[in-house]
Parts: sequence; C-alpha cells; structure tokens
Amino acid sequence: MVRQQAGALRYAVRMSVVLKYFGQFCLVISALTVAPLAVSLLFGEYHISVRYTIVIAALVALGAALSRLRVPPQVQANEAMVLVASLFLFTPAVMTYPLMSGGLGFLDALFEAVSGATTTGLSTLPSVEGAPSTFLFSRAWMQWYGGLGIVILSLALLVRPGVAAKSLSVTETREEDLVGGTKAYARRVFVVYLVLTGCGVVLLWLLGARPFHALVYTLAAVSTGGFAPHDASLTGLGGWPLEVGVTLLCVAGAIPLLFFYKLVGGHRRVATDTVQLRAILIGGVLITLLVGWCMWRLSGMSWTTVVHHAPVLAFSAQSTAGFSTLDLSTLDAATKSVLIFAMVVGGGVGSTAGGFKIFRILIVVQMLRLAMVRMSVTKHTVLQPRLAGQRLGEAEIQDAFLIILLFVTVIVVSWLPFVIMGYDPLDALFEVVSATGTVGLSARVVGAELPGVLKGILCADMLLGRLEIMAWLLMFNPKTWIGRRMAAS
Repeated sequence: MVRQQAGALRYAVRMSVVLKYFGQFCLVISALTVAPLAVSLLFGEYHISVRYTIVIAALVALGAALSRLRVPPQVQANEAMVLVASLFLFTPAVMTYPLMSGGLGFLDALFEAVSGATTTGLSTLPSVEGAPSTFLFSRAWMQWYGGLGIVILSLALLVRPGVAAKSLSVTETREEDLVGGTKAYARRVFVVYLVLTGCGVVLLWLLGARPFHALVYTLAAVSTGGFAPHDASLTGLGGWPLEVGVTLLCVAGAIPLLFFYKLVGGHRRVATDTVQLRAILIGGVLITLLVGWCMWRLSGMSWTTVVHHAPVLAFSAQSTAGFSTLDLSTLDAATKSVLIFAMVVGGGVGSTAGGFKIFRILIVVQMLRLAMVRMSVTKHTVLQPRLAGQRLGEAEIQDAFLIILLFVTVIVVSWLPFVIMGYDPLDALFEVVSATGTVGLSARVVGAELPGVLKGILCADMLLGRLEIMAWLLMFNPKTWIGRRMAAS
C-alpha cells in the first residue's frame, strides 16, 4: 500500500529543468576558471593559459545555450540532487585537460581533479616540488570552490527538515521555494567563507608565509581540502606557528559555517550549532591524546615529537583537511586505527568537512542512551529522542543510521579489491577511508604506480563520500528518469 502511494506521488526529473540550471552553473564555473587563467598569465605560464582559455570558452558556449531554456519556476528535490551529482562529475572531467599541463597522464590528471573538486587532497604525484605555480594554485582553488559548492548545493538542497535543517536556517523556504531558499542560504555562507579566507591569508602572511603560499594553504585549509604546494605538506611552511595557523583554519572550516554568521550577526544560535562545535573540539582533543599516547608508547617517539605532531594529525583527521607533518606510513597500527575512526566521522553538518558527520554520531549516541533508559522505566513511559533540547524526527534518525551504514558498506566494498591485490590490509583501509571521508591523509598506498582500477575505485569513493552516497543512488535509479513528470504551473 505504501509502495503504491509512493509511486502515485513520485515524479521523474524534467530534463529541461536540470539542463537549464546545469547551464547556469557552467557559467559560474567558467567565471571561477578565470582565476587560474589569471595566475597562469601572471607567472608567464602561457601554455597553461591556452588550455584554460579553451575550457572557459567551451563552458560559456554550453552555459549560454542551456540557460536560455524556458522551465517551470519550481525545482523538485530529485532534480536538485541529480544536478548536484552531475556537477561533481562534470567539473573534474572539464578541469582534467588544464591539469594535464603539469605533465600528468589523463588518468592521474582526472584523479587529481576529482580529489580537488571533492576537497579530498589525495594525489598520485610522487612530488609537487618544481610543479608550475598555476598547477599548484588551481588544485587548491578547485578545493576552495568545491568546498563552498558542497555546502551551498548539497546541504541547502539535500538536508531534510529537522534539527539539522533548523540549524541551517533552510526549513522555512526549502519546500516552498527550493531555489530561493538556496540563494538566501548561499549568500550567508558565501560571506562567512570569504571572511574566513581573507582572514586566513592575512594570518599566514603575518606569521611569515610568502604571499603565494599563504593564499594556497588558506584555500586548501578553509575548504578542508589539504592540497599543499610542498611535498612535506605543513612542514614545508617553515615553522610551528604557521602549522598552528593552518590547523586553526582547518577547524574553522569543519565547524558549521552559519555558526559564524549567527555569532557575529547577533542572530539566535540553534543549540545544535553549539553541540556540534563542542563535539568537534572535544573529539579533536580526545583523538590528540589517543594518537599521542600511541606514538609515544608504540612508535617510541619522544614527547617533544609527540607534542609537535599529534595535535596536527588529530585535528587534520577530525576536520578531514588531510594536512600532515610526518610520513604516516611509519606510524604504528594503533595510531592509524585511531586516525581512521576520526576520518570516517568527520566534521559538522553545514561545514566543508567530509565524513558522515559528527552530528550523526551524536544522534546514534542519543538513541543508544535512550535504549538503555527504556530498560529501567515502565513500559508505558513515553520517551522522546532529543538532541540539544530539540526533538529528533523519525526520518532524521533513520537518515543518520542509513548514511552511516552506507558509508561503512562503501568502505568495505572498496577495501576488498586492495586486499585481494596484495596491499597491506590496514594501509589499504586507511587509504579507502581517507578517500571516502574526503580527507587526503595517506599511508603511501596511493601513487603513480597504483593500478588504474584501484585509482578508479578511489575516485568513486571520493565522489560517493562527498555527496554522502544518497544523491548517487538517486541519480542511478531508473525511476528517477522514467515515469510521470510534473506539469508546468
């Protein structure tokens, strides 16, 4: 019966709607691509300028043609999800061509582009020292607008009404005007994102970083992307004050961005904002202590070394930024296991961080706590699941468990081919979790010599993890495309 009702209410996507907004986003991407074009001209890397010029011209032509389509004013939720998934497929594919100017083959350039657009930070390159400045900038720039895009598109369009949606301030407009609500949300997030980026560049510059490095590290940090212009990642910056500065920017990117908007603007802050912030900070501290203890006891590192590296690794994993200060392949199994847990959990809902989000872990913890309480009360007692004083809806609870289950399933399925092909099980798991959580920390499994099929699996993991899997399930569901379509109103 329920199935019949759902079928009666289901509408397939209207291609004209998807194509029109896809065309508009092509124009946006073309405008964003002007930045690496300008950098290539500034540094005199004209062979790269030609490639970006071709890409911009193609995007403008495609965008101008599609954006002229006449469509109904309202957008269905499934159309929005298909649009988001399409953009995260299309953008890396387009940016592969200019990235190949750095001497990469097609597959490695595509891997780099997917890693950039999804704000992951994994790379198959053996070294970036001596790479063109435009190449280094464009990777971080892709992470910057990829991080902004995922916050604006995925969350404003995909989050169901509930506690999380209230904290994003999109509940009121989401069902009535999906596009209008997204635009209002985007304006607020964009302001916060720009301010964080500007403050980050100034902070790193004042701490002694060269202007170009201050810019590139900031772009990769606030987006929790992790692409660095040095092989040594954070160590290449040249001092612990700069490492601390970048780590703070990573944590800021992992916090729900509207928290800053409400904090500065004097708006009423939803309790879940504070709960997520507290959970991220407490989680980072606990991970730091666990990682530090393992490094000291099991890896035999000195306390000075532990104090230097443990906090950076812990908060880098928790925020899913992916910066590091040492070779992770040298770490003991326990340390890697702790980092794996931190990477898969990730940051807050409404942030640029990956993972299945700490908010969902909080929901699971509350449900476990409620289950234990029910064992000690009478059977007639009514207990409502709450988080931060707000009632959790049944759909929101189901979504939390479903997303966690899907993440674990994707990780296990992706990990098995690595094990079958003879890679160390723990290192392979570390790499798969890093890709699915869009983190970028690496145990040195990813490299140019990695078989193409495994590179493809990691690319799929990055895309699945960035959009939390559900958008992809919808996109590849035949009923999304075949069936009744809503008439124009």
